[in-house]
Amino acid sequence: MEKMRIAVLGAKGRMGQAAVAAVQNASDLELVAALGRGDSLEELVTAGAQLVIDLSVPDASEANVRFAVTHGMHAVVGTTGWDEAKRKSLEELLAAHSGIGVLIAPNFALGSVLATHFAAKAAKYFDSVEIIELHHPEKIDAPSGTAIRTAQLIAESRDGRTAPDATSKSLDGARGAQVHGIPVHSVRLAGLYAHQEVLLGSVGEQLTLRHDSFGQASFMPGLLIGVRTVSSRPGLTYGLDGYLELD
Repeated sequence: MEKMRIAVLGAKGRMGQAAVAAVQNASDLELVAALGRGDSLEELVTAGAQLVIDLSVPDASEANVRFAVTHGMHAVVGTTGWDEAKRKSLEELLAAHSGIGVLIAPNFALGSVLATHFAAKAAKYFDSVEIIELHHPEKIDAPSGTAIRTAQLIAESRDGRTAPDATSKSLDGARGAQVHGIPVHSVRLAGLYAHQEVLLGSVGEQLTLRHDSFGQASFMPGLLIGVRTVSSRPGLTYGLDGYLELD
């Protein structure tokens, strides 16, 4: 069996190092390049990479993925910062490169993806919903990409329905950031890794959906699902749930 030739971008970071190890330990994959900041993307071409795993930084990710697509490489992306405008631009590029697939995943942890899916399903049955995401203090973005994705899917399931809230006086940020109309609260605390709670409430009851990741290992099974699936899904897929056939 011919192995898929994989390159990892952001290979010097903690997630990148975990991805390099996961690829090296997979019998059906071959690591042909592991690039860090400052390395030339031309090395991807020289190495004959067929698929790029981008775990770099937001400022570099868009250029990395566009380079991969224009050179006929699939891409699996775990870097944050892919807003709607960037995704739309990428879709336009992919339209001119038929057969190339890109997965952008706010989170690769299977439990997190499932918790977000369950929350979106449940949210239409409850009066109120809020999100608390908790991460280590080195995380550079707030709210997290996972929280933004969760809020998006919850808002879609509620179809514009608003939650009761009589707050008329508050300090800035006391009610969290409004993301698609859903309050999202970000905690940055030493000792944490990556955690999220979705709180759902109605009169007389509360449902809490919580997921905890305790290290990079939690993301590797989902990452490998993305790597093994993306070449069969041309175009852009946003969210690993698009590969899990949850519906």
